[in-house]
Amino acid sequence: MAQQTIQLDQEKLSCSICLQLLKDPVTIPCGHSYCMDCIKNYWDEKETHSCPQCRQIFTPRPVLVKNTMLAELVEDLKKAEHPTASSDYACGPGDVFCSERKQKGSKSCLVCMASNCEHHLQPHYSVSPPKKHKLIKATSKLQENICPRHDEVMKIFCRTDQQCICYLCLMDEHKDHDTVSAAAERAERQKELGRNRQKFLQRVQEREKDVKMLHRKVEAINLSADKAFRECDKAFKDLISLIEKKSSEGKQKIRSKQKAEQNRVKELQEKIEQEIRDLRRRDTELQQLSLTEDHLHFLNSYSSLSHLSASTNVPTYNNVTLQYFEDVTASVSRTRDKVKALLSDEWPKISVGMTKADILLPQGEPKTRDEFLKYSCQITLDPNTAHTLLSLSDSNRKVTLMSRNQSYLSHPDKFLDCRQVLSREGLTGRCYWEVKCNGMVGVAVAYKDIDRRGTREECGFGLNDKSWALTVSDRSYEFKHNNIPTPIPGPLSSRIGVYLDHRAGTLSFYSITETMNLLHRVQTRFTQSLYVGLWLPQSAGHTAEVCELKKRINIK
Repeated sequence: MAQQTIQLDQEKLSCSICLQLLKDPVTIPCGHSYCMDCIKNYWDEKETHSCPQCRQIFTPRPVLVKNTMLAELVEDLKKAEHPTASSDYACGPGDVFCSERKQKGSKSCLVCMASNCEHHLQPHYSVSPPKKHKLIKATSKLQENICPRHDEVMKIFCRTDQQCICYLCLMDEHKDHDTVSAAAERAERQKELGRNRQKFLQRVQEREKDVKMLHRKVEAINLSADKAFRECDKAFKDLISLIEKKSSEGKQKIRSKQKAEQNRVKELQEKIEQEIRDLRRRDTELQQLSLTEDHLHFLNSYSSLSHLSASTNVPTYNNVTLQYFEDVTASVSRTRDKVKALLSDEWPKISVGMTKADILLPQGEPKTRDEFLKYSCQITLDPNTAHTLLSLSDSNRKVTLMSRNQSYLSHPDKFLDCRQVLSREGLTGRCYWEVKCNGMVGVAVAYKDIDRRGTREECGFGLNDKSWALTVSDRSYEFKHNNIPTPIPGPLSSRIGVYLDHRAGTLSFYSITETMNLLHRVQTRFTQSLYVGLWLPQSAGHTAEVCELKKRINIK
């Protein structure tokens, strides 16, 4: 009955595709289980992803995860059918087999030239002469101790030829050579090895001291640099504070002097206006006197008014000297020029200690496609970012615009308002990739923090300051960044190459025909890692695919 139960369990734990016990078992959404490789290969050969037993179709292709419980049941079944040997005798990769039977050897005998397990080694512990044989840890290199010419154990060392030999070699071609036993030579070289080890250890200790000293140097450099940074920051803050203080004092003096001059002029203006009023009043009195008919009154009054024609002490406009502020402006300008000159003279002294090794020189852009392929990178599209109308291939390299929404799980990285998708990989350094376009396609790069929902200007590739996009159609090209369109002339091609030198701030688009044709180059400063983006704006069925490229390596 027990045997029937095991047979029944084996049938239940078998894959219906290969008819063998489940290997890396996975359970698909309908509940049936298969070997992971079997169901993968089955789906790779089909256009649709369905269950081989119940024929239920799954869209998109399910993600396969190992069923741990089934895997443990399969292992228990295997152990029940084939009990494993004791751990003392189990033989794994790299172990030495016992010469008597196929199990793990414990020790090797340098006299018998054989390896044995503990059971078959018993004569070497209790019986003479095997009791006197030399036993070592089990090794698979015993054959190296056998002379290839005479099939004898090599126990002699020829110092003349610096090689191990057997006693038959000693009687033949090595008979006049300087020879000793292998054990004696080993003893000599063991001493030499000890001396060499001492030298190595001494050298290691010396180099460890050097490493510690260099580590202290680095710490000293960091401390010195931090101190210089703080002092430099403080000095410039003090300088800025002093300049701001002097600027405030200068402005205050100008305003104070401006007010004083205004008051002085206003006071003069009021005196002149008072004088005008006095003159007008006296002119009126003279006019009235000129009209009187009484001669005596006229003569008496005229003598009292005769002093009116005398000049006043109030200065005229031409005699007023106003203090203007050209001298202040000139003084400030002279101070500015002195500070600028001082900084210009002293700044090279500050920069002189900086190493040229830290300056990254711009590298030339590749010319041929083979040169570009040296920088090719593996790029896959991220389903978590794909708009629901976009369907990704199994390899996540090709995207197709569909007429109906796809059944993606919700994710905060998903584009909700634009038919776009980003890559999984962030790009820095020098990178090259190619995109095969069918229909109208936007080939773009973008920062990862580009908006996922909102207006087209906020989310769309090329319509903001977080993305750069080349729109490809069967009639023309157009480049956009920050919503500024640039029509691009050039040979039309469905294959577009993109080259990025992140550090140099260079982004180049190429039309690939028989040659590499530059369409547009951007020179800017990238502040974050860039992600490859694809945009499918128009008709269902249009596709874009990130091509799989192989690096070209020159072998000299």
